[in-house]
Amino acid sequence: MARVLVVEDDTHIRDLIVLHLGLEGLETEAVGDGMQGLALASAHAFDLILLDLMLPGMDGVSICRSIRREGPNQDVPLLMLTARREESDKVLGLESGADDYLVKPFGIRELVARVRALLRRPRRSQLQAAAAGTDEKPVDVHGLHIDPARRRVRVRGEAVDLTAQEFRLLFVLATHPGIVFSREALLSRIWPDHTYVTERSVDSLVKRLRRRVEVDPSNPDIILTVWGSGYKCADV
Repeated sequence: MARVLVVEDDTHIRDLIVLHLGLEGLETEAVGDGMQGLALASAHAFDLILLDLMLPGMDGVSICRSIRREGPNQDVPLLMLTARREESDKVLGLESGADDYLVKPFGIRELVARVRALLRRPRRSQLQAAAAGTDEKPVDVHGLHIDPARRRVRVRGEAVDLTAQEFRLLFVLATHPGIVFSREALLSRIWPDHTYVTERSVDSLVKRLRRRVEVDPSNPDIILTVWGSGYKCADV
Protein backbone atom coordinates (compact mmCIF):
# COMPACT_ATOMS: atom_id res chain seq x y z
CA MET A 1 0.00 0.00 0.00
CA ALA A 2 1.45 3.35 -1.07
CA ARG A 3 1.88 5.92 1.71
CA VAL A 4 0.93 9.54 1.03
CA LEU A 5 1.74 12.58 3.16
CA VAL A 6 -0.88 15.35 2.90
CA VAL A 7 0.13 18.80 4.20
CA GLU A 8 -2.92 21.05 3.88
CA ASP A 9 -4.22 23.59 6.39
CA ASP A 10 -7.81 23.73 5.11
CA THR A 11 -9.58 21.08 7.19
CA HIS A 12 -12.35 20.48 4.65
CA ILE A 13 -9.95 20.02 1.74
CA ARG A 14 -7.60 17.88 3.84
CA ASP A 15 -10.40 15.55 4.98
CA LEU A 16 -11.74 15.29 1.41
CA ILE A 17 -8.31 14.33 0.07
CA VAL A 18 -7.76 11.77 2.81
CA LEU A 19 -11.20 10.24 2.18
CA HIS A 20 -10.78 9.80 -1.55
CA LEU A 21 -7.17 8.63 -1.42
CA GLY A 22 -8.29 6.07 1.15
CA LEU A 23 -10.99 4.90 -1.27
CA GLU A 24 -8.20 4.43 -3.82
CA GLY A 25 -6.42 2.09 -1.42
CA LEU A 26 -3.75 4.58 -0.37
CA GLU A 27 -2.57 5.03 3.20
CA THR A 28 -2.46 8.70 4.18
CA GLU A 29 -0.96 10.78 6.95
CA ALA A 30 -2.31 14.31 7.09
CA VAL A 31 -1.31 17.47 8.95
CA GLY A 32 -2.26 21.14 8.66
CA ASP A 33 0.98 22.85 9.71
CA GLY A 34 4.09 23.39 7.61
CA MET A 35 6.58 22.59 10.36
CA GLN A 36 4.72 19.38 11.23
CA GLY A 37 4.72 18.40 7.57
CA LEU A 38 8.47 18.97 7.23
CA ALA A 39 9.12 17.01 10.43
CA LEU A 40 7.19 14.02 9.09
CA ALA A 41 8.85 14.24 5.66
CA SER A 42 12.28 14.39 7.33
CA ALA A 43 11.65 11.37 9.57
CA HIS A 44 9.57 8.97 7.46
CA ALA A 45 9.64 7.71 3.87
CA PHE A 46 6.53 8.26 1.76
CA ASP A 47 5.57 7.29 -1.78
CA LEU A 48 3.97 10.66 -2.56
CA ILE A 49 3.66 14.07 -0.91
CA LEU A 50 0.74 16.48 -1.42
CA LEU A 51 1.82 19.92 -0.26
CA ASP A 52 -0.18 23.15 0.01
CA LEU A 53 1.70 26.28 -1.02
CA MET A 54 0.40 28.57 1.73
CA LEU A 55 0.73 27.00 5.18
CA PRO A 56 1.07 28.16 8.78
CA GLY A 57 4.51 27.60 10.27
CA MET A 58 6.41 27.25 6.98
CA ASP A 59 5.39 27.83 3.37
CA GLY A 60 5.22 25.02 0.83
CA VAL A 61 8.10 26.23 -1.31
CA SER A 62 10.50 26.21 1.66
CA ILE A 63 9.28 22.76 2.68
CA CYS A 64 9.71 21.45 -0.86
CA ARG A 65 13.27 22.76 -1.08
CA SER A 66 14.13 21.19 2.29
CA ILE A 67 12.70 17.83 1.22
CA ARG A 68 14.70 17.88 -2.01
CA ARG A 69 17.89 18.87 -0.20
CA GLU A 70 18.03 16.03 2.35
CA GLY A 71 16.09 13.26 4.02
CA PRO A 72 14.31 10.07 2.94
CA ASN A 73 12.02 11.75 0.38
CA GLN A 74 14.46 13.54 -1.90
CA ASP A 75 13.18 11.76 -5.02
CA VAL A 76 9.57 11.15 -3.95
CA PRO A 77 6.92 12.61 -6.31
CA LEU A 78 5.52 15.86 -4.93
CA LEU A 79 2.23 17.47 -5.96
CA MET A 80 1.82 21.10 -4.93
CA LEU A 81 -1.65 22.50 -4.18
CA THR A 82 -2.46 26.20 -4.20
CA ALA A 83 -5.18 28.77 -4.68
CA ARG A 84 -2.80 30.97 -6.68
CA ARG A 85 -3.40 30.91 -10.43
CA GLU A 86 -0.55 33.10 -11.70
CA GLU A 87 1.94 31.35 -13.95
CA SER A 88 4.83 32.78 -11.92
CA ASP A 89 3.57 30.91 -8.86
CA LYS A 90 3.41 27.67 -10.82
CA VAL A 91 6.95 28.17 -12.09
CA LEU A 92 8.17 28.91 -8.55
CA GLY A 93 6.61 25.71 -7.25
CA LEU A 94 8.08 23.59 -10.03
CA GLU A 95 11.50 25.20 -9.69
CA SER A 96 11.52 24.44 -5.96
CA GLY A 97 11.32 20.73 -6.79
CA ALA A 98 7.62 19.96 -7.20
CA ASP A 99 6.71 17.44 -9.89
CA ASP A 100 3.21 18.71 -10.57
CA TYR A 101 0.94 21.61 -9.64
CA LEU A 102 -2.82 21.67 -9.02
CA VAL A 103 -4.82 24.89 -8.60
CA LYS A 104 -7.73 25.15 -6.18
CA PRO A 105 -10.61 24.61 -6.49
CA PHE A 106 -9.91 21.29 -8.18
CA GLY A 107 -12.06 18.30 -9.02
CA ILE A 108 -11.40 15.26 -6.89
CA ARG A 109 -11.25 13.02 -9.97
CA GLU A 110 -8.47 15.17 -11.41
CA LEU A 111 -6.59 15.03 -8.11
CA VAL A 112 -6.83 11.24 -7.99
CA ALA A 113 -5.71 11.01 -11.63
CA ARG A 114 -2.68 13.23 -10.93
CA VAL A 115 -1.82 11.14 -7.86
CA ARG A 116 -1.99 7.91 -9.83
CA ALA A 117 0.17 9.36 -12.61
CA LEU A 118 2.82 10.50 -10.15
CA LEU A 119 2.86 7.15 -8.37
CA ARG A 120 3.50 5.43 -11.72
CA ARG A 121 6.37 7.75 -12.58
CA PRO A 122 9.89 6.32 -12.07
CA ARG A 123 11.80 8.00 -9.28
CA ARG A 124 15.10 9.76 -9.83
CA SER A 125 16.98 6.95 -8.04
CA GLN A 126 15.34 4.40 -10.34
CA LEU A 127 16.32 6.44 -13.38
CA GLN A 128 19.89 6.61 -12.09
CA ALA A 129 19.96 2.84 -11.62
CA ALA A 130 18.57 2.35 -15.12
CA ALA A 131 21.18 4.68 -16.55
CA ALA A 132 23.91 2.69 -14.82
CA GLY A 133 22.76 -0.39 -16.72
CA THR A 134 22.78 1.26 -20.15
CA ASP A 135 25.60 2.11 -22.53
CA GLU A 136 25.34 5.85 -21.79
CA LYS A 137 28.87 7.12 -21.29
CA PRO A 138 30.15 10.20 -19.48
CA VAL A 139 30.15 13.32 -21.62
CA ASP A 140 32.99 15.85 -21.79
CA VAL A 141 32.20 19.07 -23.62
CA HIS A 142 33.08 22.77 -23.12
CA GLY A 143 34.72 22.16 -19.74
CA LEU A 144 31.79 20.06 -18.50
CA HIS A 145 32.07 16.46 -17.33
CA ILE A 146 28.63 14.80 -17.11
CA ASP A 147 28.28 11.30 -15.67
CA PRO A 148 24.72 10.03 -16.35
CA ALA A 149 25.11 6.81 -14.33
CA ARG A 150 26.02 8.68 -11.14
CA ARG A 151 24.16 11.89 -12.07
CA ARG A 152 27.25 13.93 -11.35
CA VAL A 153 28.48 17.08 -13.04
CA ARG A 154 31.81 18.85 -12.88
CA VAL A 155 32.21 22.33 -14.33
CA ARG A 156 35.79 23.29 -15.09
CA GLY A 157 36.93 20.68 -12.56
CA GLU A 158 34.53 21.73 -9.77
CA ALA A 159 31.63 19.53 -8.67
CA VAL A 160 28.24 21.18 -9.18
CA ASP A 161 25.01 19.98 -7.60
CA LEU A 162 22.10 20.15 -10.05
CA THR A 163 18.43 19.38 -9.57
CA ALA A 164 16.98 16.47 -11.53
CA GLN A 165 15.44 18.85 -14.07
CA GLU A 166 18.64 20.86 -14.48
CA PHE A 167 20.60 17.66 -15.00
CA ARG A 168 18.19 16.30 -17.63
CA LEU A 169 18.28 19.60 -19.52
CA LEU A 170 22.07 19.75 -19.46
CA PHE A 171 22.43 16.11 -20.51
CA VAL A 172 19.99 16.47 -23.42
CA LEU A 173 21.75 19.56 -24.78
CA ALA A 174 25.34 18.43 -24.09
CA THR A 175 24.84 15.09 -25.83
CA HIS A 176 23.63 16.90 -28.96
CA PRO A 177 25.99 19.86 -29.41
CA GLY A 178 24.90 22.19 -32.16
CA ILE A 179 21.40 20.70 -32.37
CA VAL A 180 18.57 23.16 -31.70
CA PHE A 181 15.75 21.97 -29.43
CA SER A 182 12.46 23.83 -29.40
CA ARG A 183 10.89 24.66 -26.06
CA GLU A 184 8.14 22.17 -26.78
CA ALA A 185 10.68 19.41 -27.42
CA LEU A 186 12.49 20.20 -24.18
CA LEU A 187 9.21 20.23 -22.26
CA SER A 188 8.48 16.66 -23.33
CA ARG A 189 11.98 15.51 -22.34
CA ILE A 190 12.41 17.38 -19.06
CA TRP A 191 8.86 17.04 -17.70
CA PRO A 192 7.62 13.58 -18.74
CA ASP A 193 4.11 12.22 -18.23
CA HIS A 194 2.53 15.46 -19.47
CA THR A 195 3.12 17.47 -16.31
CA TYR A 196 1.18 20.73 -16.44
CA VAL A 197 3.92 23.22 -17.20
CA THR A 198 4.42 25.88 -19.84
CA GLU A 199 7.19 26.90 -22.22
CA ARG A 200 8.12 29.64 -19.77
CA SER A 201 9.21 26.87 -17.39
CA VAL A 202 11.91 25.95 -19.93
CA ASP A 203 13.16 29.55 -20.04
CA SER A 204 13.34 29.66 -16.24
CA LEU A 205 15.16 26.34 -16.11
CA VAL A 206 17.70 27.47 -18.72
CA LYS A 207 18.33 30.63 -16.71
CA ARG A 208 18.99 28.58 -13.55
CA LEU A 209 21.24 26.14 -15.39
CA ARG A 210 23.30 28.97 -16.87
CA ARG A 211 23.94 30.29 -13.36
CA ARG A 212 25.44 26.90 -12.51
CA VAL A 213 27.61 26.23 -15.56
CA GLU A 214 28.42 29.50 -17.35
CA VAL A 215 31.33 31.81 -16.51
CA ASP A 216 29.07 34.76 -17.33
CA PRO A 217 25.39 33.72 -17.27
CA SER A 218 24.35 37.01 -18.90
CA ASN A 219 26.65 36.25 -21.85
CA PRO A 220 26.57 32.43 -22.14
CA ASP A 221 28.95 30.47 -24.31
CA ILE A 222 27.69 26.92 -23.59
CA ILE A 223 23.87 26.98 -23.40
CA LEU A 224 22.88 29.22 -26.28
CA THR A 225 19.58 30.80 -27.25
CA VAL A 226 18.55 30.38 -30.88
CA TRP A 227 16.08 33.21 -31.31
CA GLY A 228 12.71 32.11 -32.61
CA SER A 229 13.63 28.44 -32.32
CA GLY A 230 14.79 27.36 -28.86
CA TYR A 231 18.10 26.38 -27.25
CA LYS A 232 21.24 24.44 -28.09
CA CYS A 233 24.61 23.50 -26.66
CA ALA A 234 27.43 25.30 -28.47
CA ASP A 235 29.06 23.39 -31.31
CA VAL A 236 32.24 21.51 -30.47
